[in-house]
Amino acid sequence: MSEEAFHGMNSSLNPSRVEIREFLTERFDRLPENERKLFSFGSIYLGINGAFAGLLANSLFRRVLNITQGRFTSCLPMAVLPFLTTVAAYNGTVSESLLSGDLNCQTCAVVRGGLIGSLVGGLYPILLALPVNGGLAARYSTAPLPERGNILRFWSTVSKPILKKMSFVLILQAMFGVYISSRHYSIYLKMLQLPTADTDIEDLPH
Repeated sequence: MSEEAFHGMNSSLNPSRVEIREFLTERFDRLPENERKLFSFGSIYLGINGAFAGLLANSLFRRVLNITQGRFTSCLPMAVLPFLTTVAAYNGTVSESLLSGDLNCQTCAVVRGGLIGSLVGGLYPILLALPVNGGLAARYSTAPLPERGNILRFWSTVSKPILKKMSFVLILQAMFGVYISSRHYSIYLKMLQLPTADTDIEDLPH
């Protein structure tokens, strides 16, 4: 069955979201194991990269602010939170949307993957590292912190060189997000092109 046939049946039969989900899940289960693993674990790979981005951003901020204390306290959230957030964001906007039949545009899928990779898996860890290490710097007095009126200027000055060093990570995360989402969309198309099984969308109630 081609993608066009699926869309045509989708519009003519008007199946419910549950029925579409069951149809796509049945086809997903018929894919080769390596493709099912890539689809299932692609977001985890992106999340692991997000965790590494968090650890790198944390290390750069600690170096700039001369922080030597609380290494585990800062490293744990900087690895766990970007990982969980990236996985949840990718699954919610790409993987689940494909498996529920809500994402039928390759360009949209690729753009979503690239944005999640760069913003959630790249920029978010940098922004998260700022308050985490700012709190440690204030607690242990490792760097002269500004008065209230100069806070924004101070953190802007501190963050600029770190953002510059992390720019490669942002680009890399965007490219990896694009790659994963494009592969996932290709797998989605392959699901639609599988031979008709005993229970298919033709058998769904009108």
